[in-house]
Amino acid sequence: MSEPTLPMPPALPLNQPKSKTDLFVSFTLLALQGFGGVLAVVQRELVEKKRWMTREQFVEDWAVAQIMPGPNVVNLSLMIGGRYFGLPGALAGLAGMLMAPLCVVLLLAMAFGGVSDAPWAQGALRGMGAVSAGLIAAVGLKLIGALHHNPMGMPVCIALAAASFTGVGLLRWPLAFVLLGTGLLGCGWAYLQLARQAAQAGDTP
Repeated sequence: MSEPTLPMPPALPLNQPKSKTDLFVSFTLLALQGFGGVLAVVQRELVEKKRWMTREQFVEDWAVAQIMPGPNVVNLSLMIGGRYFGLPGALAGLAGMLMAPLCVVLLLAMAFGGVSDAPWAQGALRGMGAVSAGLIAAVGLKLIGALHHNPMGMPVCIALAAASFTGVGLLRWPLAFVLLGTGLLGCGWAYLQLARQAAQAGDTP
């Protein structure tokens, strides 16, 4: 006799920013942690700690932020702030992302200007670049699991990612052309899959 299957525990409800001040402070602290590997910090803070969005929602919003002009994380702060508090919330998130880092960058620029040509300074920059690449790769691997619930299906998602990497990283094609090509393919396939799911749901009694 097989043992009864235990029900899955219900998913915990998501949190949301308490106020525009909470948005500003949260994005300020997030920005001050994002030295080189901001994607890793954003995913950990918004998904795992604050739980303002699920992993799947983060992947979708980050994809939109990637294709919009401007820095990705700044676009994401505008999207999250606008979602909860409209234009004032978007401006609060933007201010939190930019004000403190701007002051830090200006101070670092003044301090680094006199030693920028020193060998140790150049070596430090190369080391930080390698760490940043590792952080971004680690977050990408962590978020792969969210693609299991994507309507396009995991194989198609991996194929589109590989095509984008090949076009930009290996063939050195312009990013805009690669995004246009793979983006249109992805949008078209997702539309077909969602339409098929809707049709099947409509046929189900």
